[in-house]
Amino acid sequence: MANEVLEITEFTRLYLAIFYSGVAAFYTTRIILMKRSISREIIFPGKRFCLTWWNHMTFRVFRVTIWLVCVFRLFFPEVDNYLGILESLQKTEVIFTGIVLLTLGFISTIKIHYRLGKQWRSGIDPNGPSKLVSDGWYRYSRNPMFVCVAIAQLGFFLAMPSIFSFVCLIIGLYTLNSQTLAEEKHLLILYPREYKDYFSRVRRWI
Repeated sequence: MANEVLEITEFTRLYLAIFYSGVAAFYTTRIILMKRSISREIIFPGKRFCLTWWNHMTFRVFRVTIWLVCVFRLFFPEVDNYLGILESLQKTEVIFTGIVLLTLGFISTIKIHYRLGKQWRSGIDPNGPSKLVSDGWYRYSRNPMFVCVAIAQLGFFLAMPSIFSFVCLIIGLYTLNSQTLAEEKHLLILYPREYKDYFSRVRRWI
């Protein structure tokens, strides 16, 4: 059993470094290509120091931090000594479940990205969206992309159970919820009748 845990831990060390490098590459490429395609800004953090700005900056800092930690611990395993590894959760089934949730969460996020197409924005576009999306994944949740991100974040905690990943999970869930509330207010102003009807029919999460 101890050997199994050691093996999956070492596999996860490699997997997380590759995974989050892929995530960074995906978003960087996606943003660059979209900007070239529509010739306009697609990232809207909001006015400096406002609530959505803080949400945006907090999520960005933690996303970069997670990536760097995962890459560094691949080459310097001793980094684990500073992450507060939770030994009670260092079990094969827990770590494997985390890898599955992390992977499925990100794959689902990508699918929603491409489902939105050129309508996708990071943050709240003051002049958008051009239409209210309520079909596909949005028939079951008003925020399916955030649900998938939350699932991936939970997966990260289980794949690398530690105080560090737990703090990332809590802060991630808080910023997702905070951003959701801000976006709902924006959509209610933009589409008062249509969004109110959609709001009453579909759950915020799942």
